[in-house]
Formats: sequence, C-alpha cells, structure tokens
Amino acid sequence: QVQLVESGGGLVQPGGSLRLSCAGSGFTFRNYAMAWYRQAPGKERGLVATITRTGGNTFYADSVRGRFTISRDNGKNTMYLQMNNLQREDTAVYYCNADIATMGGTLGSWGQGTRVTVSS
Repeated sequence: QVQLVESGGGLVQPGGSLRLSCAGSGFTFRNYAMAWYRQAPGKERGLVATITRTGGNTFYADSVRGRFTISRDNGKNTMYLQMNNLQREDTAVYYCNADIATMGGTLGSWGQGTRVTVSS
C-alpha cells in the first residue's frame, strides 16, 4: 500500500534552516510528479512546491520562492525540501504527496506530516 512518511521538522529560530524528507513506498516513485504542501494553524492546506518526475522542473509558491528548494532522489524514493531563512509565517505542518494538479489526484491518504515551528 502507498506510504508517504515526512520527517525533519522541528523548532527553529527565524532565519534558520531545516531540511524535510519524504520517503515514499508502495508505488513507483519515479513515475509521479511530487509536491510539498503545508497547513498552518487555522488555515487550509496549500501548495508549497512541486517537482517533475525527473526533477528537471520545479515550481514554488510566491511565499517561499528564493528561500526553499525542492529536490528528489528517485534511487532512494525520497523527496526533500530545503528551507532557508525561515520566517514565522512558515510555521505549519508540512506534507508530501503527488502533485495533484499534474497527477489528477493524491497518492493514497495524507501522511501525518512533519511540524515546523519558527519561533524565537
């Protein structure tokens, strides 16, 4: 069965960095365009960044462009999100899943996500 496991979140001060990981199993990882999403307290889940099947093209939400970098290693069935210069408004639970717009739907159920808290 499809499994997506996010990790790497934590508490970080404004201006700090974190690297999130997303390990996929139960499906052919390299066949899927993937994405990171986040849900801040009291808000709906929204798109953060997407990456194509080969990693050759990426897209970022305006709020994170220039600070976050999405990447993937198809040999390890893993996707990453390098987050630099974190701001308080980046506080959220981060989830990985398929790029819904490209793939036409999600991969299985949403995982538990990984919580990122930016606070001094």
